[in-house]
Amino acid sequence: MAKNLVIVESPSKSKTIEKYLGNDYKVVSSKGHIRDLATSGKYGLGVDIENNFTPSYIPISGKKKLISSLKQDVKNSKHVFLATDPDREGEAISWHLKDALGIKDNDYDRVLFHEITKNKVLEAMAHPSKIDNNLVRSQETRRILDRIIGFRLSKLLQSKIGAKSAGRVQSVALKLIVDREREIEAFVKEEYWTITAIFTDFEAELYQYDNKEITLSNEKETQAVIDKLSNEYKIISIDSKEQNKKARPPFITSTLQQECSTKLGFTAKKTMMLAQRLYEGVDIGDETVGLITYMRTDSYRLSDEFVNDVKEYITKEYGKDMIGYIKKGKKSDLVQDAHEAIRPTSILRNPTKIKDYLTNDEYKLYSFIYYRSLASLMRDAKVLKTTIILDNNNYQFKANGQILLSKGYLEVYDKYEKNEDTVLPDLTKQDNQVLKNKDIKTEQHFTKPPARYTEAKLIKEMEELGIGRPSTYAKTMDTLKERDYVTVEDKKFIPTKMGIETTDRLQEFFSDLINVKYTANMETDLDHIALGEAVWNEVLAKFYKLFEPRVKKAFDDMEKKQAETTGEICPECGGALVKRNGKFGEFIACSNYPNCKYIKKEEAIEKVMMDCPNCDGKIIEKKTKRGKIFYGCNNYPKCKLATWDKPVGVCPICHNLLIIKNDQVKCSSCSYQKNDSGEVIK
Repeated sequence: MAKNLVIVESPSKSKTIEKYLGNDYKVVSSKGHIRDLATSGKYGLGVDIENNFTPSYIPISGKKKLISSLKQDVKNSKHVFLATDPDREGEAISWHLKDALGIKDNDYDRVLFHEITKNKVLEAMAHPSKIDNNLVRSQETRRILDRIIGFRLSKLLQSKIGAKSAGRVQSVALKLIVDREREIEAFVKEEYWTITAIFTDFEAELYQYDNKEITLSNEKETQAVIDKLSNEYKIISIDSKEQNKKARPPFITSTLQQECSTKLGFTAKKTMMLAQRLYEGVDIGDETVGLITYMRTDSYRLSDEFVNDVKEYITKEYGKDMIGYIKKGKKSDLVQDAHEAIRPTSILRNPTKIKDYLTNDEYKLYSFIYYRSLASLMRDAKVLKTTIILDNNNYQFKANGQILLSKGYLEVYDKYEKNEDTVLPDLTKQDNQVLKNKDIKTEQHFTKPPARYTEAKLIKEMEELGIGRPSTYAKTMDTLKERDYVTVEDKKFIPTKMGIETTDRLQEFFSDLINVKYTANMETDLDHIALGEAVWNEVLAKFYKLFEPRVKKAFDDMEKKQAETTGEICPECGGALVKRNGKFGEFIACSNYPNCKYIKKEEAIEKVMMDCPNCDGKIIEKKTKRGKIFYGCNNYPKCKLATWDKPVGVCPICHNLLIIKNDQVKCSSCSYQKNDSGEVIK
C-alpha cells in the first residue's frame, strides 16, 4: 500500500520525524542540496548571462544515485510533503526537489518544521502550504551573484597574484580585518596619568578641575596637581539611585554565535554544528525529540504558547512576582517574522534532567539557550548605584559603587553574566563634612590601539553593517582561515601577507563594489526579492553592468606578481627556482614552466604524536592528497594503524589508541572515556 512521502534534509531528522508520523508515512532525506549550478557556458558560470541570467543546474557530485532513489520514492507515494529547513536555503532545496524529481503541483505540499517535537510536527503537517517562489528566487539570485563574483574574481586573483579566491561577503569581511590591522599599525600611543585618593574602605579618582574635565599628559603635570592637594576631601554630593538591570532577549543566530564565542569558547562553526544536532533530535530515554527551535533566525519573537508555559513555570519554581515581560531586540524592517527566536522546545526539559543524554558540549550549549530564554521572561534585577563626589582644593574626585538589591533574572542567569558588588561606605552629606585619605596613588598609562577582531566581534560588526546573513557567518570565518588570508592568535584574526595583498588589489580595481555599503545594499535587494518587491534578474543585470567591465579592465591592467626566487638553480634546465602557491600550499618549481615542469621534492618533517601501540613505529601527522590531516604509523604499509582523530595515548583497557573526539578523551575501539576533569566515566 502506497504511503505518504516526507522529504527532509537531514538523515537524523528523518528518523525522528518518522517516529512521530506513524506507518502511513515514509520519511527520507535529501542530505542537503541535490543540485547546484553547472560549470559550463560563458566563464564556466553555469548561467546564461544573455538570456536573463537563466541558471543551468546539474546534480551535485555523488548525488545521482540518491536522486534516482528519491524519484522511485516519489513514484511509489500517495502524496509528497517537502519538509526541508524553514529558511531561504531550505525553500530552494524544496524547489530543486520538486523540479528534479518531476513532482506535479497537485501532488505535493510544503511543510515547515520550526521545531522537531511530536505536537509541532503534527501541527505543521496539518497546515501545509506551497513553495514560496519569492524565497526561491532570492536564494537563487544570491547563488548566481556568488558564482559570478567568486569565479570571475578568483580567476583574476589566481592569475595575477596567486591568491586562492574572492567572494561577495568573504572579501568584505577580509577588508574589515585588514583595515583594522592598518589602524593598529598607524596607531600612535599617547601617555596619560591618573590620580587616585585611597581611603579606609574605598577609592576615588580625580576626574575634574574646577568642574571641568581634566587630562594629565605626563608626570610633571601630575606632580603639579599632587603638590596642590591636601589630605582633606570635602563631600560635595552623594547620589544613590535604584536602577533596573534588564535581561537580554532570547538568542538569534548572530547573538548565539557571538555569545558562545565569548562565554563558551566555541567557534561559530562549532556552535552551529551543535545547534543543528539539538534541533534535529536527541534520544532522551524513551523518546527522540528536538531540544531547540530552528537555529537560523533573525527574529526575537517568542510564541504565545511558549511565553505562557514559561510564565507558569516561573510561578511554580520562583514565585509569581518573578515573572517579567518580553524583551525585544533590535529588529530590521526586512526581517521576516516566520521564525521564533532560538529557544528550548519545552521549558520543562531542564538541562540537568537530560544531561546524561548529551555530550559535554551539547549540554553547555543547551543550558545556555535554555537559561537565556527563561531569563528573558523573568523580572528585571535591581541595583543600587551610588556616586560620591569629593573636592580637594577645587579638584573633584569621584567614587562609583553598585550593590545588587534584587537578583530577578540573575537567579537563573548569573553564571553567564558578571555582576560584582562595589560597596561604598554609608556616608551622609553634612555641611563641611571632611574625609581624610590614607594615601594617594599616581599611575602612568598609554592609550591602546583598537583591538583585533575575534570571531564574536567580527560577526557583531558584520551584523550591524548588514553584511551577509546568519547562515553565512560561520562559513565566512572558515573560508578566511582555509584560504590562508588570516591566522588566528589568541582567538584574534591577523591578516596574512596574502590577505593584505588580496584586499589591496581588489580595492585598486573594485573599491565601489567590494565595500561595506554596496554589499549591505545587495543584501537589502535580496530581501526585497524575497518579499516580492524586486525582480531577481533586474537586480542581477544592474549588478553585472557595473561588475563585468571592471573585471575586464582588471585582467588588462592589474600587474602580475613576479614569483619569488629561492636562489637555487633548476637541475633540469638551469632556470631559476621560484616559490609558487598550489592547491596544497606553497611549493618550489622551475620558473620556466610550462617548458620545464621540474618541482622540487621537499623532505617532509614528520610531526611525531606518540609511539605506535601496534608496532615499534611512531604515530605521525599526515595529509591526504586533498590536504586533510590524519594520523598514522610511519611503518605503513607494514602497519596500517590510522585515525582521523588526534591521538593522545594508549587505552589502559584494550591498548588501542586514545583519541580526542568532541573535546573528550575516548578509546578508538572500546567504551573507555574520560570527562573534562580526567576522571574515567566508562
